[in-house]
Amino acid sequence: MAFSTGNDRGDVVSEINITPLVDVMLVLLVTFIITAPLLNNAVRINLPKTAATSTPNTTKSVTVSIDAANKVFIDKREIAQEALEAELKSQVSASPDLALSLQADEGVPYRSVAKVMATIQKSGVSKLSVLTAPTGG
Repeated sequence: MAFSTGNDRGDVVSEINITPLVDVMLVLLVTFIITAPLLNNAVRINLPKTAATSTPNTTKSVTVSIDAANKVFIDKREIAQEALEAELKSQVSASPDLALSLQADEGVPYRSVAKVMATIQKSGVSKLSVLTAPTGG
């Protein structure tokens, strides 16, 4: 939209067209809204809080999760606790340097976590990390 006055010799006051900027920002916003839910873990777990530590660099990593209902998951796939040892033994035989990460909901009784840790030890896994959420302070 241009305005001119009689005494400024034909100079035109122009405005910046922000319509393309709004279009690009809308596309980016929609993209982020669609992809954000896909970035979360499939197993909903409230991790206990601890101070942050560095994670080790490993070649093959498996995550064992225990949710609030005491269900056990291996890499987002539910598995019976009785079948956990056999599954881990097969993965250890396929990859002897297997590194396992254990994450459990903070509401899970210690007894359940201890049983899973004992099963992990019996299966022959030598590298175990326990995952926690970082503290706020």
